[in-house]
Amino acid sequence: MLEIVPPAIYLLAAALLIGPLRGNARTAVLFLAPLVTLWAIWQVPDGVVFDVAFLDYRIEPLEGSPVRRLFATIFALMTLVGGLYAFRQAKWYELAAAYAYAAGAIGVSFAGDLISLFLFWELMALFSTVVVWCGGTPAARAAGIRYAVMHLLGGVMLKVGIEGVVVHTGSIDVQPMLANNFDTWMMLIGILINAAAPPVSAWLADSYPESSPSGSVFLSAYTTKTAVLALILLFPGEPVLIGIGLFMVMYGILYALLENDIRRILAYSIVNQVGFMVCAIGIGTQMAINGAAAHAFAHIIYKALLFMSAGAVVYRTGMNRCTEVGGLFRTMPLTAVCGIIGALAISGFPLTSGFTTKTMISQAAANESLAFVYFMLAAASAGVFLHAGIKFPWFVFFQKDSGLRPKDAPWNMGLAMVIFSVLCILLGVAPELLYRFLPYPVDYEAYTAGKVLFYLQLLLFSGLAFFLLLPLMKRTLTISLDADWLWRVAMYRIASGITAATTAVGNGLSTATQTVLARLQALAMRHLSTGSGKDKPGVFARTWPIGSTALWIAVLLTGYVLVYYF
Repeated sequence: MLEIVPPAIYLLAAALLIGPLRGNARTAVLFLAPLVTLWAIWQVPDGVVFDVAFLDYRIEPLEGSPVRRLFATIFALMTLVGGLYAFRQAKWYELAAAYAYAAGAIGVSFAGDLISLFLFWELMALFSTVVVWCGGTPAARAAGIRYAVMHLLGGVMLKVGIEGVVVHTGSIDVQPMLANNFDTWMMLIGILINAAAPPVSAWLADSYPESSPSGSVFLSAYTTKTAVLALILLFPGEPVLIGIGLFMVMYGILYALLENDIRRILAYSIVNQVGFMVCAIGIGTQMAINGAAAHAFAHIIYKALLFMSAGAVVYRTGMNRCTEVGGLFRTMPLTAVCGIIGALAISGFPLTSGFTTKTMISQAAANESLAFVYFMLAAASAGVFLHAGIKFPWFVFFQKDSGLRPKDAPWNMGLAMVIFSVLCILLGVAPELLYRFLPYPVDYEAYTAGKVLFYLQLLLFSGLAFFLLLPLMKRTLTISLDADWLWRVAMYRIASGITAATTAVGNGLSTATQTVLARLQALAMRHLSTGSGKDKPGVFARTWPIGSTALWIAVLLTGYVLVYYF
């Protein structure tokens, strides 16, 4: 029976046990749960393993396929190495939230129906928000609220789209579709929000750097890559994704170059790298889908490695900005070497994993005669080398001597970085280790003389351009805003304007009210005052003669009779 238990259950159980357990028992759960999950993932056969009746539908929470197992495998591996990186420094509730977050990602990987996919999707949103909040600062709490709002919006749009698809098709199966009506467009937009597609991408750069050093490692792995998997399963070959992907590629490069915060640089590079995957999914051929899946696998490893390196710097120095650090290679050599390996991998340098996966996507574009897409992706590789390949390690570990002499990363952080560094090189030197697990048969050779020379020339030219433009690369203590300008600046100004207008109206109403009350008071005094001294009593306070009173009564009665009869 263990073979049919959804693998996500093991991580959910671990998340529940992390709190009550202490010491070695907790450590054992942290390491055993991902290993058991990995074993369970590879017990899932192709096809629907089991289903459950729900109303008039069949819920399929466990469906296997090569691409599903590939994503679930890297999610579980990320949980294992991330747990190693974090277990001595992170609080127990952060570890519990991170493991529940990972369980949601694995649940999405195997969801065979839209209802299961949505439930695990929202599970990820809930616990990833908690991971952001575990940063423990006022900025982290505010960023977590903004993060939750954006993912609530994405979840609502996805839900509306799912409901529409179910109503109009009668099916809840996860299957390929095109964005050709309101329902499918809502689903696509909901997924793209999780993929951090601009202009709804600012939540990523806004929240990830505010989390703890270990929290940012977990956050870098799951949300955007489950969105990539969802696009592979639901929208392969959707033409609009090519343009969206290219826009993401260039958008991420631009803002990463403008950034000063170490982890914000890496956060924007996530947008850039996911753009490669989205573009490949839009191309939709077998090679392109293989490239998207392979690049997602490699990206989780080298991106986590970069966040581990940056997190170790933040943990040891307490500083986040490039302008505050420098020369750290002297006392943090292991962190520096691992950070450089991650930087080379994300840049697509030959003999690293990024080269073997990025070139597959570029080749898929070339095979479909998409020359513009091919050259844009090639240019993007040069741009990535500028901001992540050189800028991050240069400003953090070399350039100037900041005078800081922190210790290198703790042994558990160092070991986690070494494991992922080895994988970055191993998948670059022997890419067939990854190719055999891709969804379609691979007929691709990355290391041809033409490809290697082209990319070496491109990257070396980018390196030369970096140092020539180095004065322009130096940043000051500023904050760069992209789409978050809408809620950080525009909405603030709108709220301030509304407050000022309301205050002005209130003051005006108050003045008018006071004037009216004063006049009413004067009128009342004039008519009701009993008088004092020489002042005469008011009209209604005077004593009237009997005759006058009788006359007024007669007049009133006459008027009443006339009104009644006529």
